[in-house]
Parts: sequence; structure tokens; C-alpha cells
Amino acid sequence: MASVNKVILVGNLGKDPELKYTPSGVAVCTFSLATTDKWTDRDGNRQEKTEWHNIKIWRKQAEIAAEYLKKGRQVYIEGKIGTRSWEQDGQKKFMTEIVVDRFQMLGTKGDSEGGGGSGRSPQSDKGLSGPPDDEPRDEMTDDEDLPF
Repeated sequence: MASVNKVILVGNLGKDPELKYTPSGVAVCTFSLATTDKWTDRDGNRQEKTEWHNIKIWRKQAEIAAEYLKKGRQVYIEGKIGTRSWEQDGQKKFMTEIVVDRFQMLGTKGDSEGGGGSGRSPQSDKGLSGPPDDEPRDEMTDDEDLPF
């Protein structure tokens, strides 16, 4: 039987991306992403819970993310869950992270809050992902409009 490791997130950056290079010169960008669930409990009180995700982007997309993403910016992420481990002070440590296959900036240019806009981003303009420039793009104007 086949298996699937696929993650889709829409959230806001918790900090500015950090760009580093491996010893062999491969770009890697990391940042935290917040996703928040909101609901009303049995007593009618509004509740919310924020989950923080560790995000890792490689190669050219890493350089693009580091250049254009900023703290607070809303972004769509597609990727897979990865876990890495290392030794620290004699103890084995683990980190779960989302390794990005594709990302899309949401909101308008200069909009650190995310939200509406065309969803265009430098990466789709450079042909790294998303439809070509002459194809129509979906518009998202409000989180309430999301089907999930």
C-alpha cells in the first residue's frame, strides 16, 4: 500500500526568515509559522488555539522566501512533515518541521497582515511554481471564505 506525507498550511510568519547556506553552498531558509483555530465552546465563549510550525525551504525558493517574506506576512505552504534528530549535552533531541515543496505569498505587496489580494508572488512570477503569468489566479479575500 502507498503512503502519503503531504501538508498544506495557511498561516502567518512568527519571525523574519533566516537564510543560511550549507557548507556545499545550498541555500536553506527557516522560520516559524502560526496557524490559529477559532471556535465557540459549549458556554458560548470564543476560544482560540495557535499552533507553531517549524518551516524549512531549500535552494532557490529559500532565497526568494528570505527576500520577500517578513514577520506577520500570510503565506500558503505545501510540503511534507520531516523529523530530524541530534545529540546535545548527551541527550538526543528531535525537531519536527515542514519541508516546503511550494509556497505562495498571500495578501498584497507590502501587506504584513496577509488577507486579500491576488496571491501573486515573486516565485510564481519567476516560474518556480504556480500558474504562468497569463493564466487566471484565484483570489482569496477573507479567511472566512476558505473551504476548510
